[in-house]
Amino acid sequence: DPAHDQHISATTYPNLKPYPTGKTTGIVSVFQTAEPAYNWQVNNFSRPDRRRLVIYELLVRDFVAAHDWKTLKDTIGYLKNLGVNAIELMPFNEFEGNLSWGYNTSFYFAPDKYYGTKNRLKEFIDECHKNGIAVMMDIALNHTFGQSPMVQLYWDAANNRPAANSPWYNPAAKHAFNVGYDMNHESLATRAFTSRVVEHWLQEYKLDGFRFDLSKGFTQIATCDTTGGNCNLGAWGQYDASRVAIWKRYFDTVQNKSAGAYVILEHFADNSEETELVNYGMLFWGNLNH
Repeated sequence: DPAHDQHISATTYPNLKPYPTGKTTGIVSVFQTAEPAYNWQVNNFSRPDRRRLVIYELLVRDFVAAHDWKTLKDTIGYLKNLGVNAIELMPFNEFEGNLSWGYNTSFYFAPDKYYGTKNRLKEFIDECHKNGIAVMMDIALNHTFGQSPMVQLYWDAANNRPAANSPWYNPAAKHAFNVGYDMNHESLATRAFTSRVVEHWLQEYKLDGFRFDLSKGFTQIATCDTTGGNCNLGAWGQYDASRVAIWKRYFDTVQNKSAGAYVILEHFADNSEETELVNYGMLFWGNLNH
């Protein structure tokens, strides 16, 4: 990233690749053939009972001043002493810029370099498992931002939005509170992509599950006008059979990739919808402070 890599220290991410100045523009992806495999120390982690989870949600950037996986790994004793048995990390796949909560996703398969190398991330997850702590990823698979090549590949420049023939995105959001570009989860292309994303993190990184951001937005039932504005918030929260079907499919996908992995939804929809999905195996945020 020619705009932001300069602000990542060699301590956080050693041997960052130099940008190929004069040969291209924008963000460059790098991969290595015959890359040595990480040697996992824990291969049979027993996940805590989902009815007994004590979850600590944290943003790596704010939790430790060094904002890296190594320092976070060295802090596990503090979290364990609190009685925590699960850590939910705010989005750490590649997002726009460095200083972000992570919900402005651009690349779904790469850990953001601002937090360190991917093997340091694996070491952190491994150390958590050694200490009986599950690790979950907060992920924004309802929307993507404009740095993403998936957005750029099918772009309507005249209207400054995804093109109508995009296999992944709606030209305008179907629901309220949308940020970035709204994904179409009725599309077979989006379903296939989502399956690959969850498989990657569950199997390559041995994550224990996901907290899905803005899960109520996984619907093609329009509760906004064709511009994405003038939204009916009440209608969006009503029972939506198509949204239920989408989430049951995705829950089945997650279980197929890693049996027993947690699925937590930031949903806030009608109680009958949430109850049906809870009975299917999903977990929900609930508000007790009223």
